[in-house]
Amino acid sequence: MTFGLDTSVVLRLLTGQPQELAVHALARYQEGIANGDSFYVSDVVASEAYYAIQHHYGKTKEEALSALKDFSSGEGISFSQNFAASINTPNIHKVNPGFVDRMLASGYREQGQITLSCEKSFRRLADTEVIS
Repeated sequence: MTFGLDTSVVLRLLTGQPQELAVHALARYQEGIANGDSFYVSDVVASEAYYAIQHHYGKTKEEALSALKDFSSGEGISFSQNFAASINTPNIHKVNPGFVDRMLASGYREQGQITLSCEKSFRRLADTEVIS
């Protein structure tokens, strides 16, 4: 069975905090792996975790992205193709538009949609229109 992970679970697995919940989350993950289960992380959860790691755990963008990238290669863990394309952008912690904006635009593009934005940096992305 495939389980979708909530942000709270992802954060416990990434940060180990709070310890009691992190221990339970890790045990449930390990139990699932032993049973042949898999775990999916949505773009929304990846985005929330990215921001939470920075704002609640005091990590840099680069550290948050590194943690997510490492987590994405864990056994039984999967993310969207949008995540993979965005997280593997060279210097993603420094570029504009950044990680979340790229994931958003990629998701819209995957659905055959054009992204509308008021952010000029979106001009750098395919299938976008900047309102100015």
